[in-house]
Amino acid sequence: MTKKRPASVLRDFLDSEAAGGIILMFIAALAMAVANSPVAENYFHLIHAVTGPVLTPKLGPMTVHLWINDGLMAIFFLLVGLEIKREFVDGHLASWADRLLPMIAAAAGMAVPAAVYLFIAGGDPDLHRGWAIPAATDIAFAIGVLALLGSRAPASLKLFLTTVAIVDDMGAVAIIALFYTASLNLAALGAAAAIWLIMLALARMGVMRLWPYLILAALLWYATLLSGVHATIAGVLAAFAIPLKRTIAAPDAEDSPLHRLEHALAKPVAFFIVPLFGFANAGVSLEGVGIDALLAPLPLGIALGLFLGKQIGIFGSVWACVKLGLAARPRDASWTQVYGVALLCGIGFTMSLFIGGLAFVDPAQADAVKIGVLMGSILSAISGFMLLRWCSPPVKN
Repeated sequence: MTKKRPASVLRDFLDSEAAGGIILMFIAALAMAVANSPVAENYFHLIHAVTGPVLTPKLGPMTVHLWINDGLMAIFFLLVGLEIKREFVDGHLASWADRLLPMIAAAAGMAVPAAVYLFIAGGDPDLHRGWAIPAATDIAFAIGVLALLGSRAPASLKLFLTTVAIVDDMGAVAIIALFYTASLNLAALGAAAAIWLIMLALARMGVMRLWPYLILAALLWYATLLSGVHATIAGVLAAFAIPLKRTIAAPDAEDSPLHRLEHALAKPVAFFIVPLFGFANAGVSLEGVGIDALLAPLPLGIALGLFLGKQIGIFGSVWACVKLGLAARPRDASWTQVYGVALLCGIGFTMSLFIGGLAFVDPAQADAVKIGVLMGSILSAISGFMLLRWCSPPVKN
């Protein structure tokens, strides 16, 4: 007897992301504990162990850390790209009416945190490259916290959080491609463009087998790595070329390559790749770290950008849209609950750490980034959870 497909891929996505987010919380705490334990030296030695080979002179010999951040995270971005494409073509962002509120909220939720960061850290030109670190939301972590609330959080809030985070991911991908790209190798960039055009041509020709796309996606990743553009962008580009069969108001199509690949990647990404990234990137030694270090411009700008900037940008934009008649408040949710979700959007763990790693390579600055991301994300998670846990039950509209 064949296994039945989930009746709702969105529900399946939310469930897996919630479980993955809860695991990610545990892994992040474990990384911090290990980095401040007697085996800390072994932890850092393992993360930065040289494995080879040299894929590009820019990176040098590959390490465990590079394989995770430049290799496995490309698969994470592939899944992000698949989700973005499906939602825009055949999901909850398929019409402009559905896109308006999450797009405005996500844009404000990226601009205001960046402004807060630059206000605090902008006095030092060396720190300007970190402006985008607090602009991202970690969907897995945020959905995991929301899942702990059970029925106290109406489904509309989970859908709102998910759609805002998806649009947020689009912005983060654009930021990485435009602002965190080193000098370009034009020959490799041309090869990447040619490979992507071949993928698009296969989709145009109606090729529905996955293996040609996966082989070309691997080649696209390597060409992008050589080009100077961050290799994870290849994951998103490859996703946009995967064919999708629309299944409006119906379960996923069994013969849709995008649906098959999305379901195949959802669990490995949620339960292996993202936790592994968290374990490799969240560990920071707190030895000798005092109040002065916590309140330094770099970590403080990131922390307040996530905690204050996200809630001001997202809640303020939602309130303005509703008052101006541009969109309706999420159904069966009070303003207090909308504010609670805006707080949860300040959890920037995975994407913020990723962008921070691109912005700052100096070890001291990299550790300061981790401290700032952890402070802002933990404060946002706890305050958002407590507010949603103790606020009034859902208001029926």
